[in-house]
Amino acid sequence: NREEILSSKSNRLTEALEEANKLFEKVCRAREAALDAQFLVLASNLGKEKANELHSEMTSFDSATFAEDLLTLMGINRTEIEENDSEPGGFLPRDAWQKVGEEALKYFRRAPTFHYMLGSFKSDPPEAKQRIERQKKASRGEAKQIMPAQLKKMEESHEEATEKEVERILGILQTLFENDPDTPISFFDFVIDPNSFARTVENMFHVSFLIRDGLAEIRLDDDKLPIIEPTKSRKGVEENQGPGARKQVVMSLTQEEWK
Repeated sequence: NREEILSSKSNRLTEALEEANKLFEKVCRAREAALDAQFLVLASNLGKEKANELHSEMTSFDSATFAEDLLTLMGINRTEIEENDSEPGGFLPRDAWQKVGEEALKYFRRAPTFHYMLGSFKSDPPEAKQRIERQKKASRGEAKQIMPAQLKKMEESHEEATEKEVERILGILQTLFENDPDTPISFFDFVIDPNSFARTVENMFHVSFLIRDGLAEIRLDDDKLPIIEPTKSRKGVEENQGPGARKQVVMSLTQEEWK
């Protein structure tokens, strides 16, 4: 019934769509759903053909007429242009496009939003140049020659700074013990910096050198809390500094425990 459906006086397409809507409520198999989809495509094509055959009283857009009206708005006289055809493209007045802009401004209340037409542009990766690769190889060769000297200087300065810090901490420990030899020095009070967790870890790191070298000793008091004291303050320490006499442990301190 193609001709009957395309007729402007017939409502057959609307009736077919209503009947399809009722049948769709009973669809329970994949094949029936496929038939419904096939009908939807067919109905859409028929509706498009039917809309194209409709005749309205609206005037169609004529590009030539629009161009003539646009030139008139710009203040161009077509009779004068035909007489002066020797200068093509140079007949527009200086304020022609300004007039068009002022007229179009009345119909645009805001600027159009920015959007991508077909997604972002895909740029091809730049081709590697041989000259740049040669420069990189040359710079790598120089770096290999210079790097050992730089690392040697850094290691020497780092070792010197660590050694000086260890000596400074040992001096503080000995001074505290000499001022009050009867009062045990709490290990945590000695190493913890209340204002810096990183500084606390550094203090524990430096104190570990004192323990390793046998310059200080950590033991537990009656409350099972660690106390620290210089080894020279105790009698008979020299006897305990033989091989295997000193023991070391790994102590962990989290930031929550530090707080």
